[in-house]
Amino acid sequence: MTSQPALLIDSLSAGYGRYDVLRDISMRVEEGEAVALLGPNGAGKTTLLKAIMGMTRHRRGAISVRGVDVSRMPAHQVARGHVALVPEGRRLFGNQSVEDNLVLGALHLRRDERRVAELLAAVFELFPVIERYRSRPATDLSGGEQQMVAIGRMMMSDPDLMLLDEPSLGLAPLAIGSVARALIELRRRNGSLLLVEQRIDLAQQVCDRIYVLSDGRLVDEFRTDTMAAEGQNVIEAYLG
Repeated sequence: MTSQPALLIDSLSAGYGRYDVLRDISMRVEEGEAVALLGPNGAGKTTLLKAIMGMTRHRRGAISVRGVDVSRMPAHQVARGHVALVPEGRRLFGNQSVEDNLVLGALHLRRDERRVAELLAAVFELFPVIERYRSRPATDLSGGEQQMVAIGRMMMSDPDLMLLDEPSLGLAPLAIGSVARALIELRRRNGSLLLVEQRIDLAQQVCDRIYVLSDGRLVDEFRTDTMAAEGQNVIEAYLG
């Protein structure tokens, strides 16, 4: 572990208009750690990811990524190597090729052709199936393969912190397994992950720790390697 965490949030309140969706959030993701954020629909999980990305206004508190204060950065600056997001629903450009979708993630690195080529090779090493489809439109791929492209696009920005919003949503069990293995491999490569997820089993398989968010507040925290039945029951109660 380094002295600077991949993500440090201190007393964050954020929301839309005059309404605070998030209230007094403090949490951290260490370098090379995978952390899950669980909670019921409407708890504020996606809002928290957007606040980290600079896409949601926050009124109080601070957000730093590897010691860099990103609290007041516009979203396009946050996305330049600090943080990358796989949004819910993937949001690929369906009429563009797989490779074009991937390279868009490295837009801020476009002048460094060698680095872009290295990142592309790393994506294809992790997801050899999508290398075979690199010239095909993204719409030709299955849901699981499209999720691989979305994760690859995130990797292409070479970020300090990777955010994923419901990566298992709408996927078949076999595809969920492939995504889980990919996220475990990203951790092995010292990637730092914050994962919003509804599936407790996936969170336990991939992550070191779990935060539980309810009604805009963090209500509990568990380590997955020591989480007893009581912790599992608490999480399931909040997820409904």
